Amino acid sequence: MIISQQQRAFLSRRPVGRLGTASGDGFPHVVPVCFALAGDTVFIPIDEKKKTGDPRLLKRLRNIMENEKVCLLVDRYSEDWAELGWVMLRGKARVEMVAAEVHTAVQLLRVRYHQYADMDLESRPIIVIDVDLCTHWGDLTR
Repeated sequence: MIISQQQRAFLSRRPVGRLGTASGDGFPHVVPVCFALAGDTVFIPIDEKKKTGDPRLLKRLRNIMENEKVCLLVDRYSEDWAELGWVMLRGKARVEMVAAEVHTAVQLLRVRYHQYADMDLESRPIIVIDVDLCTHWGDLTR
């Protein structure tokens, strides 16, 4: 496993991460995302929250089509800087519409986020990240 038990526990306590993608020309794009983890694979939904236009044309998805290398940063901030911590997952991403992984992803996401209970996630794109590097810094125990 690439992601340690300590890193995995930290990730499970954090509901939001920041997904970093880059265009084929290398221009960065970072957005907050919900996520679920299975093994060393991360699932990020394109949910029904209001989006401008066709969700398949979102910048993060277009970037992944041009450049599969991505980064997901999940952090904890505190006024007490001794409690700061983060986990960074790097890997290769792809956009799935219909795959066995999508069913698994939807189940995991619905368990993790009650807001997804009634959303039609099955017919929407899901970002799948195969993690190949996991690093961390700071206090991961909180």
